[in-house]
Amino acid sequence: MKEAMVYERLDGANVRCHLCGHACTIRDGQRGICAVRENQGGVLYSLVYGKVISMNVDPIEKKPLFHVLPGSTSLSIATVGCNFRCKHCQNYEISQYPRERKFSIPGRDVTPEDIAEAALQNRCESISYTYTEPTIFFEYAYDCSRLAREKDLKNIFVSNGYTGPEAARLIAPYLTADNIDLKGSDTFYRDICGARLAPVKETIRLMKESGVWVEVTTLIIPDLNDSEKDLSDIAEFIASVDRAIPWHVSQFHPAYLLTDKPVTPVATLRRATEIGRKAGLKYVYEGNVPGQGGENTLCPSCGETLITRFGYRILENRLNDGRCPKCATVIEGIWA
Repeated sequence: MKEAMVYERLDGANVRCHLCGHACTIRDGQRGICAVRENQGGVLYSLVYGKVISMNVDPIEKKPLFHVLPGSTSLSIATVGCNFRCKHCQNYEISQYPRERKFSIPGRDVTPEDIAEAALQNRCESISYTYTEPTIFFEYAYDCSRLAREKDLKNIFVSNGYTGPEAARLIAPYLTADNIDLKGSDTFYRDICGARLAPVKETIRLMKESGVWVEVTTLIIPDLNDSEKDLSDIAEFIASVDRAIPWHVSQFHPAYLLTDKPVTPVATLRRATEIGRKAGLKYVYEGNVPGQGGENTLCPSCGETLITRFGYRILENRLNDGRCPKCATVIEGIWA
């Protein structure tokens, strides 16, 4: 165990955690909504520090990040637990493990030094904190990211965006990029995720203002967040922050507790792409439909195809020092 960061002690032996948007008040002997932070005698502890449940070498396109070091690999790590309860979670076996297994905490002990060394040995250019919500293993991600920065490795969050403002400001100086889910309306967040929309929007703004490269993903689920209003609201919000933020609109496949919903039609993704471009977004991508053409990076000025993808593979990269080779327009991103 490790004493948690970003919490305050209250009267008696109670504490309030400020790590995420829930701001849980936790009584002595109890855990927060994430089920991996526990109050022991008025001291809040992280129960997952160094307890790695998953570690893999992934293409960075899997995060998905399309404007950060295309074609590179990222050492991807996670612990168990999550501060959301998404009914469609694809990684529910690890995200919901502590809740569904009587609060047990599995994982093998891996130090931050081990993580950095594994990234270097596998010739990864970055470390991604992913698979579950990285905010819930914040102390571990924070120590890993500081060490990674010293070794010229980049750090990436793949996040639901519920990071609290204080925690976001602490981690931002060490983050290179953050792919944040923007899932739908406030009703969607309440009914499907057990959360609220406003903190997610705040995190997107804060990360962008802090100099972190931000990309946004929306998994489009038929009848839940695929209306014209839902998609327009998301696209217009992203554009209000920065028109150069890439928006990934991804195909849903039935999972976990949402097996009654169909696969998202490709036509819906195309409609979302049109909505995004109408809102002024420069880069909109269609995810989970390889070979359909919606994964390619196009020049927002002349329409030239700059990066051709098939799934997680780069087939061709025609960027010239971060510019379109045809019209010399600067393409926003981290290319080297």
